[in-house]
This record gives sequence, C-alpha cells and structure tokens, in this order.
Amino acid sequence: MRESRDAAAEKRWGAVVLTVAGLAVVGSAAWRANVLWFVHPPSDRPRVVDVSWHQGDIDWRRVARDGVRGAWIKATEGGDFVDPRFGDNRAGARAAGLAVGAYHFFTFCRPPEDQAENFLKSVNGDWGALPPAVDVERGGNCAKVPPPDELAASLAGFLAPVEAAAGRPALLYVIADQLDGLLGGALPARELWVRSLFAEPSLPGHTVAVWQFHSRGWVDGVNGAVDLNVVDAATFAGWTAPAAN
Repeated sequence: MRESRDAAAEKRWGAVVLTVAGLAVVGSAAWRANVLWFVHPPSDRPRVVDVSWHQGDIDWRRVARDGVRGAWIKATEGGDFVDPRFGDNRAGARAAGLAVGAYHFFTFCRPPEDQAENFLKSVNGDWGALPPAVDVERGGNCAKVPPPDELAASLAGFLAPVEAAAGRPALLYVIADQLDGLLGGALPARELWVRSLFAEPSLPGHTVAVWQFHSRGWVDGVNGAVDLNVVDAATFAGWTAPAAN
C-alpha cells in the first residue's frame, strides 16, 4: 500500500528532528568534553583551573578525578574585597590532593600598599604549592587606566611585600591582546600566566609558565563554565616538588 503524502512528509520531518536532536546531544557532549574549542594544548601538560565565588560550591574530589592537577583560587580584589569562598575553596582543593595557589585581582584605583595588605591578611601565610599570582587586566577594573610606567610602578609596590612574605616570585596574569596597552615595555620581569584563546602565547624575552587556553571550559564537579589552564610540565614539577614547599 502506498503511503499518503502526509505520512511520507511526517516521516521525513521525523528523521530531520531525530538528526537535529542527535547532533545536539553529540555537540553538547563535545562541548562538555572541551572538544569544541579554538585550541587544544598537549595532553602531557598538567591542567589547572582558576576559580572564585562565581563558581559557587565546588566538589573538589570530582574535579581531581576529572584530571585537574591544581587550582589558583581568588583570595582578594583591590584594597578591601575578600572572596567569600576563598577559605572553603582552598581547603577543599587541598583535601582533594590538588596543588593550590592564591591570586589577587589588581585594581587601578587603589594604592598598591592597601592591596598587598588585603592579600597578605587573607592568605595568612598559607601560600600552597603554586606561586601567588596577580591578575592585571581591564575587564571589571577601574575606568581610568594608568600609563604603563605608572602601572608598572604600582605593581612593583604590590609585588615587593607579597614576594617577601611568600619567599618566592609571584606570577603575573595578563591577557595577550591587552599587554601592550597596559604595560608595554614596562612589563615586570616575572614568569607570566597568559590568557590566549586562539593560539599558544609566545612573548619574546618573557617566560610563559601558564597558558589559559579556555574561558568557558567544563570540569566535573564545577557548576557551569570555568577557566582552564595548562602549565609547563617541568615548571609544575618544580613548583610541587616536596623540597620546594
């Protein structure tokens, strides 16, 4: 018996709907596996997340089981903000066996001494295995951006007491396409943590120790998107070796 035209059309549309639904499922799985992204670092580099209160309650044991080796955790911002989840995140990540570090979001409109005091008070001498980091970027910052030489001097005023307390150099987080405008030739001589979403960063004359390659990554145990980073394997081993801590 020949099908009616309506029945044949329904079958065709049904097949289209099933195909689209299947592609959506596959696409969602690929996105959550971080496959659908611009770049994919070598798999032998340790993977590290950076988190703040924005990620909410994190199941750090699941994060560790998903292959993450470490976490930089936001401690402070500016001269008075303390991340409300800093203590819980630091304790949870450490209990799950991750290498832990703290970072500070540097604002352009507060004195560096105030910011260093805020960071040092919050960390309270518990630095963890990873070096302290300072995030220097335009996003979410004060509207007025100081000239590069003034910003470099302000950063130096922050870094001096922090590095003296930590007993090691700090890591400087920068966004690749903002670097020239913010610091230009005044970039402090520090190892860098560079956000570059389309290609592996290369900054002649500077050591890129950490590459943030994903700004909307997925990790089991984290509700929603999270930044993903990789660290040079030898560098990570040096940071986390028992003799280094």
